[in-house]
Amino acid sequence: MTTPHSAQIDHLVVAARTLDEGVTWCEATLGVLPGPGGEHALFGTHNRLLRLHCEHAQRAYLEIIAVNPQATPTRPAPLKRWFDLDDPALQARLAQHGPQLVHWVASVPDIKAATVGLRALGIECGPAIAASRPTPSGLLQWRITVRDDGQRLFGGALPTLIQWGDVHPADTMPASGLALQSLTLSHPDAPQLQQALDAIGLAPMAVMPGPAALIAQLDTPLAPHTLSSPF
Repeated sequence: MTTPHSAQIDHLVVAARTLDEGVTWCEATLGVLPGPGGEHALFGTHNRLLRLHCEHAQRAYLEIIAVNPQATPTRPAPLKRWFDLDDPALQARLAQHGPQLVHWVASVPDIKAATVGLRALGIECGPAIAASRPTPSGLLQWRITVRDDGQRLFGGALPTLIQWGDVHPADTMPASGLALQSLTLSHPDAPQLQQALDAIGLAPMAVMPGPAALIAQLDTPLAPHTLSSPF
């Protein structure tokens, strides 16, 4: 059983070409209008959020994120946005197929130790960057691993790492009617992916060989739904 001090699923990342497209997709696909989010000045992105009921991660949520066309990242060029949002191939898929699950984030109690553990395996997840955004309840602050090239590792199957400050965004999110029943990870080098997850300190997860992908099984107000992300 996980505790608030264990490494665990923090949130799923659904990328959209525009935030409006993400909101429309969410309501049509999951039967729920996403709640408010905010802007990320560092990366020039904005989001909307939804609480996820999850037996093994009490603060889990779903993030719908998109590049904010009205904002310029304060993170200087040539450094890239997080989650591969500057990748032309990803943006082309979003334009062609609409919003899609692209990644996930794991919360860790000690982000420095977790990054050292990955580095010992030859995996460079990037520095732990300090980030924040204002909310009606106060300033959210966190540290998150972002590579200079913004790249997701293992095709998105290895999570980005996050360590929250005193406040977690899910603490003020109402129940959404969405429940995360399972998250399955797929990658051609499944043993190495499992080794990396072990180094982070995540509880055993379903990892299988195959193309890099995430498969999230959700219960929604409409019906059970599978979010999948073949890369």
